[in-house]
Amino acid sequence: MGRMMNTETVLQKRLLDHLRTAVMMLDGDLRVRYLNAAAEMLLSTSATRVLGQPLPDYFFDDEEARGALKQCIEEGHPFTRREARLNVAPGQQAMVDYSVSPIHEPGQPVALLIEMQSLDRLLRITREEGLIHAHQATRALVRGVAHEIKNPLGGIRGAAQLLERALPDPELAEYTRVIIDEADRLRSVADRMLGPRKPPAFAPVNVHECLEHVRQLLLAEYPEGVTLVRDYDVSLPEVIADRDQLIQVLLNLMRNAMQALLEAGTENARVIMRTRVLRQFTIGAQRHRLALRVDIEDNGPGIPEDLQETIFYPMVSGRANGSGLGLSIAQSIISQHQGLIECESVPGRTLFSLLLPMEPLDTTESNGS
Repeated sequence: MGRMMNTETVLQKRLLDHLRTAVMMLDGDLRVRYLNAAAEMLLSTSATRVLGQPLPDYFFDDEEARGALKQCIEEGHPFTRREARLNVAPGQQAMVDYSVSPIHEPGQPVALLIEMQSLDRLLRITREEGLIHAHQATRALVRGVAHEIKNPLGGIRGAAQLLERALPDPELAEYTRVIIDEADRLRSVADRMLGPRKPPAFAPVNVHECLEHVRQLLLAEYPEGVTLVRDYDVSLPEVIADRDQLIQVLLNLMRNAMQALLEAGTENARVIMRTRVLRQFTIGAQRHRLALRVDIEDNGPGIPEDLQETIFYPMVSGRANGSGLGLSIAQSIISQHQGLIECESVPGRTLFSLLLPMEPLDTTESNGS
């Protein structure tokens, strides 16, 4: 009988941890008694850190919300709030719909069951779907333009070579050489616009080994001026990815951050490399049991607001000498991994988040994208 009860308890916990709805239970003194995985993600904490602790005063910071909780305990009336702002951490808010229900067990004090549905998460998923569709449409357009550019370039270059041979004055070859060199330069730009030429070679990859490789490269390239801070979750399992392509993406993101800091002359300039695992996480329209998030965060001047919506488009750059292709190509590489790169930026904090599924990928689909 005891084994059966234990099995049922494990099953119930598994079911709760697979819910998209954040579930939290409080006792009559508003101490945390239970969090499921969705609640841990919403509150950016772990159950082991908060179990038995009082719910922070800032969580329900208005008198009406706390009064409703106490009334629910005293009178046993459930209630629901729509589009409420919860202070899930100091300075960090989340918009949620939440319901509070009293739980009465014979011989036990009353407890509160709080169910929270993150609206920020729904808005983020909608934004990600729009970003993915816009990127796919833009890449298709860019590939078409790049092919159209490359086709006549071969003819122009060949004609310039023939003309060079037929010129009576060798000094005139300087002009044909300009034509040939510029044709080669345009061909190189078109090749970069086309992005990676081969599909990813998927294999288990240690993301921390990739980050350390990029870190060493950048320390050699920029020996002074920027501090690189590591904030790794060392318990992360390997991710299925193309190691070389993943390094290319991380190098692009980190080099952009360091160049922005150095060009702006930021005091105490730093780049934070952060890794975390996300549970029951949705990337675009696809939900994944486990996902990897790699954050590249800097304390530079930020990306101009008018560029933030188009920063991943080809030929869009926030730097005077930038080509505007690096982030577009990085997004293309990660999309072939069925992932996504997101960006948030305000003055003093710019965050690029690389999101990748951690389960085996449908490589047929990703190779054909």
